[in-house]
Amino acid sequence: MSASPAPTPEVEPFPLHVPDRELTDLRVRLGNVRLPEPETVPDATQGIGLARLTELLDTWRQHDWRAREKHWNAYPHYRARVDGLRIGFWHVRSPEPTALPLLLTHGWPGSMLEFADVLGPLSDPVAHGGSAKDAFHVVVPSLPGFGFSEPPRERGWNPGRTARAWAELMTALGYERFGAHGGDWGSFISTELALQVPERVAGLHLTMPLASPLPEDRTSPDPVEQRILERRDTHLMDGYGFGLIMSTRPQTLGYSLLDSPAGLAAWLGEKFDAYSDSRPQAGGGVDVSQQVDHAALYWLTRTGASSARWYWEAARWVPRGAEEENARPVTVPTACSLFPAEPWPTARRWAERRYLDLRWWHEMDRGGHFPGLEQPELLVSEIRAAFQHARPGSGDRVR
Repeated sequence: MSASPAPTPEVEPFPLHVPDRELTDLRVRLGNVRLPEPETVPDATQGIGLARLTELLDTWRQHDWRAREKHWNAYPHYRARVDGLRIGFWHVRSPEPTALPLLLTHGWPGSMLEFADVLGPLSDPVAHGGSAKDAFHVVVPSLPGFGFSEPPRERGWNPGRTARAWAELMTALGYERFGAHGGDWGSFISTELALQVPERVAGLHLTMPLASPLPEDRTSPDPVEQRILERRDTHLMDGYGFGLIMSTRPQTLGYSLLDSPAGLAAWLGEKFDAYSDSRPQAGGGVDVSQQVDHAALYWLTRTGASSARWYWEAARWVPRGAEEENARPVTVPTACSLFPAEPWPTARRWAERRYLDLRWWHEMDRGGHFPGLEQPELLVSEIRAAFQHARPGSGDRVR
């Protein structure tokens, strides 16, 4: 006897709103922060500097959450119970009848807010100076335990389970075939969707392709690959301490993230600065006001600890090295946009071993780990180009 199909999730409007008492409590805490003495180095090698954190906190004290709520609620926000967990998400339908459904998945320390500035151009390109043929129906879920998605109360919510939930959510929304975009953990989930339901995924667009070097790649790299290897190794040795903490002791860290807005702002802000393209000619990275938006979202939804536990779950699931990655090849058409400040770069040769239908590989001249915040217009352009092949009558174009 075959198993009964899972019930279709019920989708309900869920406007963004936090109680007044939470805003009052936040104001009191921001007024009573205790900060240490300045760092003893002139750079960021000891973490986020006192002057930078002071700037973040001063900006946060002036932050108008209600105005931001009103702005974000211009986009329809919903909740649906998927696999026993209430998932919050934006769902913006395009006015164009031929629009392609598109899933956008964020990572950490980001959130669904990473995509706020691309929702309009992607869903209604004509209203933003584009062409109707580039329209998408856009779905932006919050990861489990991030923002307005419910924190899991059990083990097992790793990228694989989340990908299954995303597929179930798209079914509930009436989308059988869709594209998937992601960076950071969004790259893991989008790649996993292509592995689990390849017949449903029209294509992938990744800003952090998941392909690692084989041992022999370290013995004879070309100059470009040598620089990539050095950057990855430096990041692991000097920049990934936060990931080791969250993947081993997230609960211990979580108490501070829930109890101290200064601690939360420092924990998130360090990576927003370290992983973005802070060059003035590239736009200066993730703006302080954008960082405060994220800190406020994590704080007011009380998801600092649950988002940290995501790393604990993922660390027990993620493939160990190139051999395990390549043992799970991706056959879905894939496009990659590589931003220069990405802390986890990948060589095209490595990616071609795993993404077997790699349609194009575009190396950008600006931007970092958070293109939706740093370079939203550029990200829109890249996403539009990445899914041209999936449009009716495209002739299976390759860029």
